[in-house]
Amino acid sequence: MTLKKITISVGIIRNSQNEIFITQRDVSSHMAGFWEFPGGKVEVGETPYEAVVRELQEETGIVAEQPVLIKSLEHIFPDRVITLHFHLVEKWQGEPYGKEGQPMRWLAQSALNPAEFPPANESIVQALISGEI
Repeated sequence: MTLKKITISVGIIRNSQNEIFITQRDVSSHMAGFWEFPGGKVEVGETPYEAVVRELQEETGIVAEQPVLIKSLEHIFPDRVITLHFHLVEKWQGEPYGKEGQPMRWLAQSALNPAEFPPANESIVQALISGEI
């Protein structure tokens, strides 16, 4: 069996108070109910940078300015392999909100809880909590 391969680009939106903007995954989606950094699939012909800018506009209503790629990693699930590109976004236009009606919140970076995120996000969440990022 060949596993489905998915490339995802996400934005870690951090404000000047070191708070992180997170959204909750829809009940009908893979990893439903977990909190996540907004983002989504990289489309054919699109770079991860272009994808994170587009996805943040679609999901949170902001225009990301100069997202910085901080880490890429691969995670293998029983039914799929995902490659995640994590971008730090500290400059943007607009105010982020759950544009698709998804629950959202700002949370102090030090208060992030890895157990609330999909397993593929654990190392990034840990790095944020420790202040490495």
